[in-house]
Amino acid sequence: MTTTIVVARRAWHTDVCVRSEDAGPWVSALAQGFEGARFLCFGFGERQYVVTREHGVLAALSALLPSQAAVLMTVLRAPPGAAFGSPSVIVLGVSDAGLAGLRTFLQHSVQTDAAGGPVRLGDGPYPGSVFFAARGTYDALYTCNTWTSDALRSAGLPVRGAILFARDVMDDARQLTPESAAPLPTCRTLHH
Repeated sequence: MTTTIVVARRAWHTDVCVRSEDAGPWVSALAQGFEGARFLCFGFGERQYVVTREHGVLAALSALLPSQAAVLMTVLRAPPGAAFGSPSVIVLGVSDAGLAGLRTFLQHSVQTDAAGGPVRLGDGPYPGSVFFAARGTYDALYTCNTWTSDALRSAGLPVRGAILFARDVMDDARQLTPESAAPLPTCRTLHH
């Protein structure tokens, strides 16, 4: 069986999106209270930079050093193409095993409290978005785009490791669409 996931580009940042019915119980529970959710999109960022929305030069420079991370979940009531623009999304097919791998990756990306629940940091920058504390760190060598490429690899998709830029994530994802050539070889990933 095959289902689809979506890679979405937001300027220099990328997200991975799953249909709410494909997210699995733990990941779906993150969207509790958001009625009509059709897609859940997840991105990764430096916690202080994204949560405080302080985007000055010093904040940007400090985000390059190893620091705490956050996961942003954006709940969509329409397909990602409607939210981000069709040219900014790529739809990819994944197997049942790939979907299970992505669910596990998303669950393990979110920091949990002593009771096993997600650590919520606050509302995100968009209506229907929430920040959660993330496991691991963010730095100049492990960015939002590296995280997205790790998410795609967890879904069994052969994308390169250590990707730093959104265009590279999108180029790799584009190579995996039916009209593209053979998939890229799998490379070693960074561990955080």
